[in-house]
Amino acid sequence: MFSIAKTAFRPSLTRAFAAGKAYKHTLPSLPYAYDALEPYIAEEIMKLHHTKHHQAYVNGLNAAEEAYAATDSVPKQIALQSALKFNGGGHINHSLFWKNLSPAKEAGGKLVAGGALEKALIKEFGSVEDFKKKMNATTGAIQGSGWGWLGYDKNGKKLEIVTTANQDPLLSHVPIIGIDIWEHYKNVKPDYLAAIWNVINFEEAEKRFIEATPQ
Repeated sequence: MFSIAKTAFRPSLTRAFAAGKAYKHTLPSLPYAYDALEPYIAEEIMKLHHTKHHQAYVNGLNAAEEAYAATDSVPKQIALQSALKFNGGGHINHSLFWKNLSPAKEAGGKLVAGGALEKALIKEFGSVEDFKKKMNATTGAIQGSGWGWLGYDKNGKKLEIVTTANQDPLLSHVPIIGIDIWEHYKNVKPDYLAAIWNVINFEEAEKRFIEATPQ
């Protein structure tokens, strides 16, 4: 499923720089209303997260690419790598994250019964509830901002829980489910992590897992 990041959301740096101008990234629309995830995630938080935080990553990525394209100086290009990684990662991660969520009255919180993902979770973690507990404990232990991921290791051919710092994208695994940790719920991480499972889009996760696993 990381193909999403490589197609719909990738910076396309080579093509952009070859053309002498930066590729213009835009803020993707949410597939639901800002208040659609309530009471589990507040409308106020969704608006801030999408229109302010994600928009800032889009703006920062465009600015970094423009600066990169405008210089032939290798030291300046190297100096821009951190901005490209931070803002590019923020854009990729959040573009995946919005699809990762769904209103509870729709697909939110509903694991596909008997599906490939459920079977894999039981195999790796013992039960779906044990997976959620481990995922929450691992994600909740992140210091500052970062991401907790359920990722598929193509080499080991198994699901694993991993974390990335700040806005680093997940490159070692195919992202199946990602949880962003920041100042949600006024820093009450346990409440946020407990609530988010009611709006996790398991249909999307199932799709990502099936696409990632060998047939």
